[in-house]
Amino acid sequence: MADVTHLPLLYLAPMAGISDWPYRLLCFELGADISYTEMISAQGYLTAPKDSYAYLHLLQTCPDEGPLVAQVFGHDPDCIFAAVRRITDIGHFVGIDINMGCPAPKVCTSGSGAALMKAPNIARSVVRAARLATVLPLSVKMRLGWDENSVNAVPFALMLQDEGVDQITVHGRTRSQHYAGKADWQGIALVKQALRIPVIANGDVFTAQDALDILRVTACDGAAVGRGALGNPWLFSQIKQALRGEPPQKPSREIVLALALRHARMMADWKGEHSAVVEMRKHFAWYLKGMHNAAALRRDLNQMEALDQVKQALTVFMLAPAAD
Repeated sequence: MADVTHLPLLYLAPMAGISDWPYRLLCFELGADISYTEMISAQGYLTAPKDSYAYLHLLQTCPDEGPLVAQVFGHDPDCIFAAVRRITDIGHFVGIDINMGCPAPKVCTSGSGAALMKAPNIARSVVRAARLATVLPLSVKMRLGWDENSVNAVPFALMLQDEGVDQITVHGRTRSQHYAGKADWQGIALVKQALRIPVIANGDVFTAQDALDILRVTACDGAAVGRGALGNPWLFSQIKQALRGEPPQKPSREIVLALALRHARMMADWKGEHSAVVEMRKHFAWYLKGMHNAAALRRDLNQMEALDQVKQALTVFMLAPAAD
C-alpha cells in the first residue's frame, strides 16, 4: 500500500487505546515500515464535534511518523463513503483500511468489525462505498471467519479482491476465538494462495523467530505485529535483524526504561501530565514485564500522578542491581 521498496513489510497493527502517535513514532523509529491509526467509527466520526476525541486524538498524527493508514469501521455504506472521503481529504494518510476483524462485542453487535464476515453482502456494499470514496489504496483487515463452523476467509477475501481492495491483512483466528488459542497460520496461507493482491499475515508474532515462521508458513508479503510489540517496540528491529540473518539484539534494562520515560514525556506534552501518567500505567506494566523486582515498581507507578514522580521511580529502579 505504501511506496516502501523492501519486502517483507512490517506493520504495526491497529490497537484500540494503544496505537496513538507517540507509540507509533517509537515503533517507526525501531523498524516498523507502516502503521495504522486506532480504529475510527465512521458514524462517530461524522457526527463528532471538531473538538472531540475522534478529531483530536484518534486521527492525530506526527510529522516524524512513517507511512500511516487510517483504519475505519462501520456497516453502513453511506457512512463509510462519507467518512472515508473526509479522511482522504485530510491528506495525511497513505491508505484507508476497513476493519472487518475486530472481535469486540460493542463493535460486532452493531454489525461492524468481524460481524461483517457473516454478512458478506453488506461487507461488499461497504467496500464498494469505500472504493468509490477514495483514490488512496484500500485494504481490509479480516479474520478466518465468525466461528469454527463458518470459516469463510478464502471466498470472503476473493470477494474483497473482486471489489477493488488492494491488500488484505488476515488474523489467523475466528471471531469466536478472540485472542485465545493459537493462530492458524495455515488458514492465512490458504488466503494468500487464492489471491493475486498482497496479503499480510497477523497473529502470534511475539518474537523475531515467530515472524520468520509466519512468513515462511504463509508466504505472505509482510507481517502485522500487534500485542507482541506492547512494551517491546524493539521487536521490529529484531525481526529485521533476523531477516538479514543476524542475531536479534535485546535492549538492556537501561534502554527499555529510558524509552518508557521518553514515551511518558511525549504523552504528557500531548495530553497533559495527569492524563499521560494515568494512561502510561498500562505501558509501564508492559515495559517492565520480566524485569527483576518490577512488581513493587508497578504498584508504585499505579499510584503516581506526576511525571517527576515517575522519573524518580524509574531512575531509582534503573540504578538498582538487575538481579540478586
